[in-house]
Amino acid sequence: MSPRSASVNEELRRRSRERLLQATVELVDERGYEATTLGDIADRAGSARGLVSYYFPGKRQLLQSAVHRLMHRTLEAALEREPHTEDGRERLARAIDAILGLAVDHPVLMRTHMAGILQADGFVQCPEQQRLAALLKDTVRRYGSRDVDTDYPLLRALLMGAVFAVLLPGVPMPRARLRAELFQRYGLEWELGTPPDDFASGGAPGHIPDQSSK
Repeated sequence: MSPRSASVNEELRRRSRERLLQATVELVDERGYEATTLGDIADRAGSARGLVSYYFPGKRQLLQSAVHRLMHRTLEAALEREPHTEDGRERLARAIDAILGLAVDHPVLMRTHMAGILQADGFVQCPEQQRLAALLKDTVRRYGSRDVDTDYPLLRALLMGAVFAVLLPGVPMPRARLRAELFQRYGLEWELGTPPDDFASGGAPGHIPDQSSK
C-alpha cells in the first residue's frame, strides 16, 4: 500500500482541525466554557485528544478560532445569499445583521468569546480570524471606502461594541436599536439587509425617512 501524498495528508489535517472547531462551538453553546473540557471537544470531534494540543496552544485559543470560524461562515453565507448582489450598501447591511444575529442566536458562545478577548492574551491572529478580516475588509471596500486600513478597524470596533451591548447582563440593548444606530452611522436604509421581524414593516425605532428623493 503506497503512502499517502502530501496533499492528502494536508486535507486530512484540515478536516481534523475543522471538526475540532465545530465541536468547540457546539459544546460551549450547550454547556458553557468552564463545563467544556478539551477531552470533551476531542470526543465530540472523534479525534485523538493529543490532536487538540497539536493544533491549538490552549482552550482559550481554540475557542477564539472556533468563534472566528463561525463568524466567517455566517458572514460569508449572508453576503452570498440570494439574491446575490455586488451593491456595497446592501452587503454592509447584511454584514451588520449577520454579526448582530450571532449575538442573539449564540449568547453564551459570543459572551464567552468577548470575555476572552478582554483578557491579557487578547486577540488571536489565527487563520479563521484572518479570513473573517479579509471578508470585512472587502465589504468596507465595496461600500466605497477610500481608506480600508482605517475604516475596517472602525467597523470592527463598532460591531464588537454592538455585540457587547446585546450581551451585557442585566441591561442588554435591543438589537433593533443598535442596528438603527449602525445604519444611521453608515447612511444605510432600514430596508437593506435583513430587518428584525418586529420592525420589518414599521421601520426602525425612531427612524426618520430619507427626504433626499422627495
